[in-house]
Parts: sequence; structure tokens; C-alpha cells
Amino acid sequence: MSRAFDPVQLGSIEMFCKAAELQGFTAAAQALGVTAAAVSRSVGRLEERLGAKLFTRTTRLMRLTEEGRAYFEQCRQALAQIENAERAINGSQAEPSGVLRISMPTTYGHYRVLPQLPLFMARYPRIQVAVDLSNRNIDFVEEGYDLAIRGGPPTDSRLVARTLEDATFGIFAAPQYLARRGTPETLEQLPGHDCIAFVLPSTGRALPWVFRQGGQDVDVAVHSRVSMQGDVLGCLSYAVGGGGLLQAYHFVAQRHVDNGSLVEVLQAFGGRSRPFSILYPHNRHLSAKVRAFVGFLKP
Repeated sequence: MSRAFDPVQLGSIEMFCKAAELQGFTAAAQALGVTAAAVSRSVGRLEERLGAKLFTRTTRLMRLTEEGRAYFEQCRQALAQIENAERAINGSQAEPSGVLRISMPTTYGHYRVLPQLPLFMARYPRIQVAVDLSNRNIDFVEEGYDLAIRGGPPTDSRLVARTLEDATFGIFAAPQYLARRGTPETLEQLPGHDCIAFVLPSTGRALPWVFRQGGQDVDVAVHSRVSMQGDVLGCLSYAVGGGGLLQAYHFVAQRHVDNGSLVEVLQAFGGRSRPFSILYPHNRHLSAKVRAFVGFLKP
């Protein structure tokens, strides 16, 4: 009895066809924006599923086997049909429409994306947007998300990542806290201050604070009488109330610095940053609504 087709195999088939066209895993990986290891694993899964070798490999050369050549011709025709079908659908949707499901972190969503969203909605009146504000990992296929925004270096080679910005960190405190406890001038003075800790739910540990000292990156473990988890904006509210020192992105704290409710300290030890990227599954043809949103955030 033949095995049922697994839709997940479609991505592996695309990688196999690109490797066959370009005669190499590395060249295919560069064309697809993934790693050579990802292409190799995908081809290996296909070979295991088919019970046949698709390539013969030497140190210098990689060629299709007889079975691989026959499989490649059939797969190439099938992918061409899929491409034509997608073109027809995209062509019929000149104006982007439908429900766009987006996952984004609470902080980046509140301060960077949501203030711009009304402009996007006005520009594309046929698009409906469903936003999930959370920092958890998502499964694009199982949960039906179109896009995600995440902080930190991208780690999943199955996703396309487009950097939105490198967000810089600073240390902030309310004027009343500094008047009561003094202004720190060195990293060694931090243990004598109330440093508001944010605990990652995934690890149960407080995030270390990050600095640059003498041209070197320095991470400092902070200990606090008050720790928070779930939403880092709770740390911000506590700091504004005079609770202690806070490490936050400049884009989060800036409005409070501007109105005088927070003051930046230890600026001589700044310089560290974290990238934020927009992520979506690797597809050769994105839907019109996804292309519209990606182009809106990253012109």
C-alpha cells in the first residue's frame, strides 16, 4: 500500500528540485535563503521516504541518479502547476484581502506596530487583521499564522526573516528613586540598587542586563526584591512609580524620558542592541495580504 502524501514534504521537494537545478546543496541553499544543512536534511528525508538514492555524491561533484532524474522531472512539472495556480489566484486578488493573522511581542507590538496599524488598515480596507500579543513560540502551520515578529537572531531556517531594526538598550529610573537612592555611575554599584528583574517564563530565570564596557560585551545578573514575568511593561510601570532601575529598549522608555518621568543613567555603558525581525514561512509566492504587510513594515 502506498503511503499518503505528507504536505510537509512539499518544502523538501522544492529544496530537492533547486539542488537538482543548481547541482549542489550550497547553491540551492543560497538561492532559497536557507542553510546547506537544511537542504541536505530535506533531501535525506525524501530519500528515506522513497527508499531510493536521488543523488550520487563525490567530493567534487553531485549528480542525479536515474531514479532521481525521473523524480525530478515529475516534481518539476508538479511545482510548475502549483506556481501557475498561485499566479492565477494572486492575479485575481489585485487588491489584498482576507484575514491576516499576526503574532508579535507585547512590547514591540504596543510601541512599534500597533500605532502604525490604523494607517495600514486605511490603506488596505479589504484586509482584516487578527493580532496575538505574546512572546511564545508559534507553529505557523498548526495555528494558522501568516506572520510573526520576534526579537533576537532568527534560528529557524524554514522561515524567511527580514530585520526591522536593531533596538538599543538603556538603564532608566524615576527622578524620585534617584533622589532617594543616588545615581549609579559604575556597573559595580548595581548590587546596591533595586534592579527590577524580568523573569522569562520559559526558563524561570531573570534576564541578565547587557552592557558594553571597554569595548567588550558584559552581561550582569540582577537580583531584585521585585521580579515580574509575562509582560515586561509591568517593569516599566513599576520603574515610573519609583520602584528602581530598569533596563529597557530606548523606544519603550523614550516617551517617559521626554516627559520627565524617567531618567537614563549609565549611558557610558550602553551600545548593546537586539534585532527585531518579521518572519514568515518560506514560500516562493506570498499571498497579496502578506506582501502588503511586509512591504508596509519594511518598505
